[in-house]
Amino acid sequence: MIDRRNFLKLSALGGGAVFMSGLYGRALAASGSQSAAYAGTDDFYFVQMSDSHWGYSGDANPEAANTLKKAVAAVNALETKPDFIVFTGDLTHTTDDPDLRRKRMGEFRAIVADLKVKPVHFMPGEHDASLDNGAAFKELFGQTHYTFDHKGVHFIVLDNVSDPGARVGDEQLDWLKADLGMQPANARIVVFTHRPLFDLAPKWDWATRDGDKVLALLLPHANVTVFYGHIHQEHHHRTEHIAHHAAKSLIFPLPAPGSQDKRTPLAWDATKPYKGLGIREVETELKTADYQLSEFPVIKG
Repeated sequence: MIDRRNFLKLSALGGGAVFMSGLYGRALAASGSQSAAYAGTDDFYFVQMSDSHWGYSGDANPEAANTLKKAVAAVNALETKPDFIVFTGDLTHTTDDPDLRRKRMGEFRAIVADLKVKPVHFMPGEHDASLDNGAAFKELFGQTHYTFDHKGVHFIVLDNVSDPGARVGDEQLDWLKADLGMQPANARIVVFTHRPLFDLAPKWDWATRDGDKVLALLLPHANVTVFYGHIHQEHHHRTEHIAHHAAKSLIFPLPAPGSQDKRTPLAWDATKPYKGLGIREVETELKTADYQLSEFPVIKG
């Protein structure tokens, strides 16, 4: 068992949130550990899943037809159920065929329908949306950007993938500005997006071309956290007091940002077939506006 007191702490600047990162987190509850930290309180936790790339077939994951299903089973095995689940993009693997794109999305939706936790929030990745400006995604999953509120936290889902130029765009920026204008300066705000909002590795398409405009709108708010996917690995970054946290993928890991010339999947390891893949839980402490991050693998071991 991983003792949470030994997790890596990522302390926020200026009195913001505290983040902790571990290996198995609440997944250990499925094997008998006790997890009742939030019983009788308004604190809550949710699960982030990302980059399942349903429809992928290749050497980087010979088990691609089973990995998403195993991830669903892992979440269903949690002893303490999360309040909700969010998929931060690339639900399916890209295809030029619009009929196949919709078929893959339908298959993905049927698989995740087995999740015992509701609601489940979806957002597109560029594999889902960039070739048709999100048309197929909207048909099967609804809007590509929206907000929701849960127990004192305002959640904003941003779309920085439907535009093939990797932009949020003026229309959505105006929408975001209007939404933030209705939130107090000390509101607890969580942003979900697919690509990073900062320039992590632009050469690899790990950036949002107008992400600086998004951050300029977010910075006046004291308690903002961004969770994203796209880069297929855990990564932590700060823009002043705003913390950004990338999640592992459910299909294959990618190399560290800028560590090689081309962005290619890490080699499959038959002895550790799920190495580098994972699911994230995010626990909230509302009184202090703190979040605790725990990473756990698709298959423990």
